[in-house]
Amino acid sequence: MTITNANQLIENHEIALLRADICLGSPESYSLDEKRQICEDMDATTAEIDAAMRADFETLPDHAKKRLLDMLGVPGTPEREWWENILLPLDELPDAPPAMS
Repeated sequence: MTITNANQLIENHEIALLRADICLGSPESYSLDEKRQICEDMDATTAEIDAAMRADFETLPDHAKKRLLDMLGVPGTPEREWWENILLPLDELPDAPPAMS
């Protein structure tokens, strides 16, 4: 992801959040369909940013991935779990216990 793409993703997300804030301030001014679209836009822009971060993370060598995760949070803490949920597919968590059948 280039800086330009990252900036555009962030800008799109900020616009979606701004629209939501405006809607919350005056909900009677919006139809149900408009409110639904605002929620969908927030979800979509969040998913796009998460996907871009995940794609960038995937380009790192394994030792760099582990080190970055260690910098973002101590294993077993809520912060670390949040980053693992964002950056790693569920079946690729490092040092995760085996899946139960």
